[in-house]
Amino acid sequence: MLYVKNGQGQDQDQELTEIWSHTEFVGEKQTNNYAEYMGLILGLVEANRKCLPNLLVKGDSLLVIKQMRGEYQVHAPHLQPLYQKACDLVKTIGSIQFQHVYRVENKRADALANLAVI
Repeated sequence: MLYVKNGQGQDQDQELTEIWSHTEFVGEKQTNNYAEYMGLILGLVEANRKCLPNLLVKGDSLLVIKQMRGEYQVHAPHLQPLYQKACDLVKTIGSIQFQHVYRVENKRADALANLAVI
């Protein structure tokens, strides 16, 4: 999902408007972290397409967020190509931050994920 802030300024509590969302089935044998990386990659591709120069990525996978911040290494072989693809896309964004949020705070993403497996 991609959101834009309504109004001007840096107010963290500003209302957000969703400008893009997507669901995609990633396969029955894939891990949650694989799906998280796929969602991240799809969002980064769309942000580039929309020429969005500044991003705050919120994710409920602490592993993926910490890997993207460079705090954890990527040891899982099936995640390494996805991590590299995400890193390549990050280089095309002007400014990007990664923030962990708990799943309870990420209900819209959870709803989209559930749609992808129906």
